[in-house]
Amino acid sequence: MKGRILVINTGSTSTKIGFYDAGSKLFEQNLTHPAGELAKFSSVMDQDLMRRDAITEFLVQRGIELESIDVVMARGGLVTPIRTGVYEVNQDMRKALISGRDGVHACNLSALIADDIAVEVNQARSGRGITERCRAFIADPPMADEMLPEVKVGGLPEFPRRTLFHALNSRAMVRRYARGVGKTNRDVTVIVAHMGGGTSVSLHRHGLVIDTNDALGGDGPISPERAGSVPAFPLVEMCFSGEHTKEQIKKRLVGGGGAVAYFGTNDFRDLTARAEAGDSECETFLQGYCLSIAKYVAALSTVVCGKVDAIILTGGVAYSKYLVEQVKERIAFIAPVEVYPGENELESLAENGYGILSGEFEVKCYHMDSF
Repeated sequence: MKGRILVINTGSTSTKIGFYDAGSKLFEQNLTHPAGELAKFSSVMDQDLMRRDAITEFLVQRGIELESIDVVMARGGLVTPIRTGVYEVNQDMRKALISGRDGVHACNLSALIADDIAVEVNQARSGRGITERCRAFIADPPMADEMLPEVKVGGLPEFPRRTLFHALNSRAMVRRYARGVGKTNRDVTVIVAHMGGGTSVSLHRHGLVIDTNDALGGDGPISPERAGSVPAFPLVEMCFSGEHTKEQIKKRLVGGGGAVAYFGTNDFRDLTARAEAGDSECETFLQGYCLSIAKYVAALSTVVCGKVDAIILTGGVAYSKYLVEQVKERIAFIAPVEVYPGENELESLAENGYGILSGEFEVKCYHMDSF
């Protein structure tokens, strides 16, 4: 594989970057942004220049010449309407991300920063007489929507089911599984359970993600810090009790739910150690967590009448043998279970970048108002 690729993944308090040369990772770095530094900005979207400068300064420190970068790959932000795949960053995408039309999150910064760095690279190349352009792309953004019409039907027409899941890692893990069995992602039907700070379960068939949950919107399994789906009537009572603001309730559901609500921590390593030491409350909660994932996996299998080639468990929590074995025990009757632990987001972005350079992946054009 030829080419040098810079990968950017912006999170709430840090910016992860990776640098790849000819298919090999030269380095990976987590650039942390102290709370005091972030407090200077009125919104997360105002942090773009600060984070961009942090990246370029670090590259200089590592002796990386900007003009040597061929592609800048960015984590996809909150943009709709969009399907899975790779997209070149364009003005429509920039407008959607900057406006926060589809939601505001630190991941919105990744594409903006990648595009700005690509401009810097091309300016440096022009100064040296290099005509080949560096380009910025995103791959498999979290709101990618290929869901079947029937799975979007909710109990009320005002509340259709929507998608927001770990598209980047989930799709990469399906490709990894398919390669291992001598096929492509278009040849297999796979359910992926991403077990991280949030939990998403997605159904992949013929290269499309035909069903999944809204992992950031109160739909799906329990997670370390998210409540997942909750009973409607108690939630209505909480909303109208007068004791909580709208933002406080949202925080209870996403950020303050799951293990955080029960134990005040999102550290499953600690909870697992406590459960194995005999803490019955921790043990029961973790059993409930594993069961919620297994139930969702089983539910998605019905969409394809049980015709599933494999189930993949991935994400940071998938490093826990204690939890993985509990989930596997409940779902192994559906299909063989593969475990690929970790987030794998930087590697997935780099894989997409080399797919672009080789011509293997089709580059799509993002339009704000249509597929």
